[in-house]
Amino acid sequence: MDVTSTLSLGDPLEPARKATAEMLHSRERTFSLPQPFYNDERLFKVDMQEIFHKEWLIAGMTCEIPAKGNFLTLQLGDNPILVIRGAEGVVHAFHNVCRHRGSRLCTSDKGKVAKLVCPYHQWTYELDGRLLFAGTEMGADFDMKQYGLKPVHCKTAGGFIFISLAENPPAIDEFLSGLAHYMEPYDMENAKVAVQSTMHEKANWKLVLENNRECYHCSGSHPELLNSLLEWDDTNDPRADQAFKDHVADSAAKWEAEKIPYLHAGYGLRNRIVRMPLLKGTVSMTMDGKQGSKKLMGRIQNPDLGSMRILHLPHSWNHCMGDHIINFTVWPVSAQETIVVTKWLVHKDAVEGVDYDVERLRQVWDATNDQDRRLGEENQRGINSTAYQPGPYSKTYEFGVVNFLDWYSERMLNNLGAEPAPYLKGVPAE
Repeated sequence: MDVTSTLSLGDPLEPARKATAEMLHSRERTFSLPQPFYNDERLFKVDMQEIFHKEWLIAGMTCEIPAKGNFLTLQLGDNPILVIRGAEGVVHAFHNVCRHRGSRLCTSDKGKVAKLVCPYHQWTYELDGRLLFAGTEMGADFDMKQYGLKPVHCKTAGGFIFISLAENPPAIDEFLSGLAHYMEPYDMENAKVAVQSTMHEKANWKLVLENNRECYHCSGSHPELLNSLLEWDDTNDPRADQAFKDHVADSAAKWEAEKIPYLHAGYGLRNRIVRMPLLKGTVSMTMDGKQGSKKLMGRIQNPDLGSMRILHLPHSWNHCMGDHIINFTVWPVSAQETIVVTKWLVHKDAVEGVDYDVERLRQVWDATNDQDRRLGEENQRGINSTAYQPGPYSKTYEFGVVNFLDWYSERMLNNLGAEPAPYLKGVPAE
């Protein structure tokens, strides 16, 4: 580690790291986490350093940067990040920081450039990060080769852009290969973002994920969503009845005939892909269950593809239907504040006002996101109380939450260099 990255007197977070490991070792696996995991700023900084700075994250979609010079930016904790399409279609990611005085290079969310030019002193970089111009003011012996942009690990698959700030990121290629296979029918290079929303939730990021990983709350909170969604993730769900299993079998036969991938694919607890039918008589997550976009995606001919659900921990879930895709990403801001970004994607040739109406497309998930925001914020307020203590999860309705915390506990302890917790023995967290 660069000695300038910590205080001269040592790492100020060392006590928090030690406490984090101790609490994860001693917690009850099927109970919610101890209070500091949800509201302590020191532990939040550990989360950022050991989870969000070391795991793979979805930075965006390749269709958002379709041509050479197109870029997007994001903020990951204190780190501004730049993702840009370079020569021959290659996608690069860099720290969005000029090597001269540290200014941000790109200050807008998205755009297109011929070269990357720092707005402060006009240092100029090629799209692959090489420094091209620093001015004669730097002197004749200045070596531009030593001052290229600092790269960020970047991989693409199935239309998704993944980045990691880690020096040595965890293995992900097996999942990316599977993702490319499952996303092939959608032809994501020929998609576009029809609309996106950014929601600020006054709750810890783990509460946002815990809420997403169960539908125990759905019947009492999400009437719009349940117009089309069947809450079960698989026929192995302990609550799945025979009628649901028969519905899955009938749907699978049609998908098989059209060569649409649908079988459950799991990659430890971090990643999962599974296609599940929607409520009978519905084909899309709209208020009436009808298509949100008249133009189907990619090579898809049948709108009744249910929803292919893609989970990517620590921060994303997705619903892929025949007519559109919904991508969700979660970005921690502080111990008790999180940003949730939602993107609705359609075929790039779909025409707004003709093939789709933006308000109709987003209506169900705008309502659902806001309902989840209120639930998360009330959850946070209660957890902040002196009365809070970890509570038990349902083994049937909340097994997905247990799986998420198994993954979180395993990755946190591993990244801290701590011993695995005894209750995680045999758990396929990767």
